[in-house]
Amino acid sequence: METTSSKSRSSLQIGKKAFLSAVFILLFLMITAGVLTRVVPSGAYERSIEQGRELVIADSYREVDVEPPALWRWFTAPIEVLWGSDSLTINTIILLLVLISGAFHILESGGILKSVLSMLVQRFQGKKYLLMAMVIFFFMFTASVLGIYEGMVPMVVLVVPLAFALGWDSLTGLGMSLLAMAFGFSAAVTNPFTIGVAQKIAGLPLFSGAWLRVIFFLLVYAVVFLFVRNHARKVERDPSRSPLFEEEHSLRAEYAVENLSDTFKSDVLPRQLKRSIAWVVAWIGGAIVFVLVSSQIDAVSFLAFPVMGLFFFIAGIGGGFFTGMRFRRIASVFLQGTISILPAILLILMAMSVKHIITLGGIMDTILFHASEVISGTGPFAAGLLIYLLTMILNFFVASASAKAFLMMPILAPLSDLVGLTRQTAVLAFDFGDGFSNMLYPSNALLLIALGFTVVSYPKWLRWTLPVQGLMLLFSVLFIFIAVQIGFGPF
Repeated sequence: METTSSKSRSSLQIGKKAFLSAVFILLFLMITAGVLTRVVPSGAYERSIEQGRELVIADSYREVDVEPPALWRWFTAPIEVLWGSDSLTINTIILLLVLISGAFHILESGGILKSVLSMLVQRFQGKKYLLMAMVIFFFMFTASVLGIYEGMVPMVVLVVPLAFALGWDSLTGLGMSLLAMAFGFSAAVTNPFTIGVAQKIAGLPLFSGAWLRVIFFLLVYAVVFLFVRNHARKVERDPSRSPLFEEEHSLRAEYAVENLSDTFKSDVLPRQLKRSIAWVVAWIGGAIVFVLVSSQIDAVSFLAFPVMGLFFFIAGIGGGFFTGMRFRRIASVFLQGTISILPAILLILMAMSVKHIITLGGIMDTILFHASEVISGTGPFAAGLLIYLLTMILNFFVASASAKAFLMMPILAPLSDLVGLTRQTAVLAFDFGDGFSNMLYPSNALLLIALGFTVVSYPKWLRWTLPVQGLMLLFSVLFIFIAVQIGFGPF
């Protein structure tokens, strides 16, 4: 007998208002990028290839004659990115989303997700905030130490329903996962993609200066936990105080503890469902392990997204079969799940087109050159703040931390010597500027992916996170000041 839910709409389906607001914002950014290519002069630094990596050569900037993209290309850019310089990354992300959304819808329809949530709620009933602290620490630690960010975004699809089951809302689930990942990535201790790459280019001992970054990480963890916990308690006391109260009405009912059927309790689970849960947990656990391992091995790191998508796909298909779903039913449910994520894919293409338009206009290096000219005329603390600010600006166009490091650090490392700023402090300022702003910019595809898994619109996300972003800004400036005062080194 099939153990399937009658629900046909995936909980991953992005809300209509959230989708439209994101479309208008991204359309504005695409037009703004196009205008910038008409008013900012084009220029370029020379590049060199070292150990397979492209590095900018300092003091090699020159103005070049680049024809700005035609007006109509501002609006075809979301299609052009499918075969542009970032096409492999973009197409891989799309494949990942399709596989995960389809598989997740099978887990919902087969009752598998509900049963797993029921067991977690039973296990941590009365200790739900301990569970929150553990989940936040896991995401922050993984991003801070191992540098895994993109590969953990799909876990949002599991944490948000868990938040519902515990009596909270989507924002709580996103705070426990997405916010924790992004802030952990920026509060890096040994993140190889920010600290590791930047220190290597700057000539610093690998992962040196970790003691100050550990203190900063613990401070950020405390801030994130308290921020998310306070919001969760507010929603738990009065669900109507959630900014998403109306949008999440059906989802709250779907995953409310009282509506999780008694047949899903761990001591009375049907044999089919037990086998299905074991199958799903094994494959998703395997996906997590593979991402953790592959991210540390350059030769296979590019396989992280495809393999994770494949593991989720196998978990969903196998889980459906174990619960008694027939092939035609599984195919139908999978198709419904993939259709539900299509609006999020459009948003990702639009977000990636902002960088594409800027690159076509050849103005990225111009921005970097003029910013470095300003930094060269300042003192140590001002230089640290300007490096922080410059990284935040470039992060709007270049989301990859390692790509920004290869672009910026060959220029900023010798520049910091000239203004009396230690290279270690320059790396610290770069790290702070790279991560926190990821959760602010609608041009960040990973932010849109995570929001696309929920009914949370970008404006509501921005309003919710601005207070904690402001606090992180103050702490970042404080730690840059401390680093300058103590001569944070070794040099």
